[in-house]
Amino acid sequence: MTMFVPDLTTALTSSIATMGNIGPGLSGVGAVENYGWIPIPGKWILIFSMLLGRLEIFTVLIIFRPYVWRK
Repeated sequence: MTMFVPDLTTALTSSIATMGNIGPGLSGVGAVENYGWIPIPGKWILIFSMLLGRLEIFTVLIIFRPYVWRK
């Protein structure tokens, strides 16, 4: 995320907020800002982070294992 946002606070808190599905972060994605200004690749990273947080990381890792799809 640090490649797509101007400061470390925004990058860190947006990642934490999406992983925990808690809503707003700090700085550029705080209570008075939104995620609309983040470039498209950054939004895809945040979408994947939300999926990891919602499904729990172990479920996502199991989906990507080839052994699961062979049965």
